[in-house]
Amino acid sequence: MILRDVLQVPEQPMQAAWFIETGVVSMLATLEDGDSAEVGIVGKEGFIGLPLLLDDDRDDLEGVVQVAGTGYRISAEAFRVALERLPDLRRLLNRYALIHHGQVARTGACNGRHHIDQRLARWLLMAHDRTEGDTVPFTHEMLSIMLGVRRAGVTVAAGALQKAGLIRYSSGRITITDRSGLEAVACECYGITRRARDRLFGLPLGEIPYRR
Repeated sequence: MILRDVLQVPEQPMQAAWFIETGVVSMLATLEDGDSAEVGIVGKEGFIGLPLLLDDDRDDLEGVVQVAGTGYRISAEAFRVALERLPDLRRLLNRYALIHHGQVARTGACNGRHHIDQRLARWLLMAHDRTEGDTVPFTHEMLSIMLGVRRAGVTVAAGALQKAGLIRYSSGRITITDRSGLEAVACECYGITRRARDRLFGLPLGEIPYRR
């Protein structure tokens, strides 16, 4: 999966599902004026193709690779067959569907109520959980879409986090230098979605599919 790959095209029949191994995929809602906003992200904890799990074949969201990585592609037909033959697989993926639903709902509330620096901290933590190492590639344009704010707002928020010693950014990359501090700045939305994931997957906090 390379940067800007489109894994899910809005309003078109899905030809395949993608199980993410490394990297980050943004689920984007596009408005009539062409603006887009991120409503959820998918990494190694999940997959692209929820409508196929729910007996449909299309969605109005776009799935775009924001951090390059690797994944496994399975055709829509083979995926449906696997769901029929492997009831445990369907049960596990149903749990992921609940996790993703909660993340999307929480993202909507977060974007409407919390400050930009809190939202940026939350997004960086979520990306950090799903990538290797402490550095996340970014552009101000990308983050403005992710957070649903103007680029100037991203610049101010990133500058504040850097001044506080929580991140270091330059040349299209952000390095997290103080994760504990970043967690303290982030709004409660990060912890809520992560705890839901742990509960539904039956994992202690910090185990795979997220980092410690």
